[in-house]
Amino acid sequence: MSDIRFDIGSLHAAYQAGTGIAEVIDRVLARIEAAGDPGIFIHLATKAAMLAEAEALGSFDPVAKPLWGIPFAVKDNIDVAGMPTTAACAEYAYTPDRDATVVAKLKAAGALVVGKTNLDQFATGLVGVRTPWPIPRNAIDPRLVPGGSSSGSAVATARGIVSFALGTDTAGSGRIPAGLNNVVGLKPTVGALSTAGVVPA
Repeated sequence: MSDIRFDIGSLHAAYQAGTGIAEVIDRVLARIEAAGDPGIFIHLATKAAMLAEAEALGSFDPVAKPLWGIPFAVKDNIDVAGMPTTAACAEYAYTPDRDATVVAKLKAAGALVVGKTNLDQFATGLVGVRTPWPIPRNAIDPRLVPGGSSSGSAVATARGIVSFALGTDTAGSGRIPAGLNNVVGLKPTVGALSTAGVVPA
């Protein structure tokens, strides 16, 4: 498969033209390897798990599932069923048996979870270096901090590993790393989205 942009429109055009979802998953994994940055993700879905989720989507149908086959990442203070939630603190880790509401809705729309991203521990920090895991490298200039607290989510998106990523934002934790990595960070109005399954900051 030739290189492909991971914005939703480009991916859906590729699927419509016959690109298989397994090929896109392979491209995701190749981009993770090419990035060579162990600080982006704290936990990655296995290829088998991603393929199983893809298989469950059925045939390409962007009307019924507007995010069909769109890869996304989840900040590791937001629950994904079967994946550890650490909030960047190994001693705090637990494995939820259900998705956070926001994750469940994205999955229902056809999106595929790639993994859980690094963050400033317990989402308290704005520079992205307060983590016991390796620090994600700024996608624009690795000499600079990635910004936080949603550091891994911003870097994963900026590097084109995923189409988008979930973060959290109390005082800039989503918008600051987005800005420092030249992507867009959106902070919804408080109460617009459910925080069920999100570790409080």
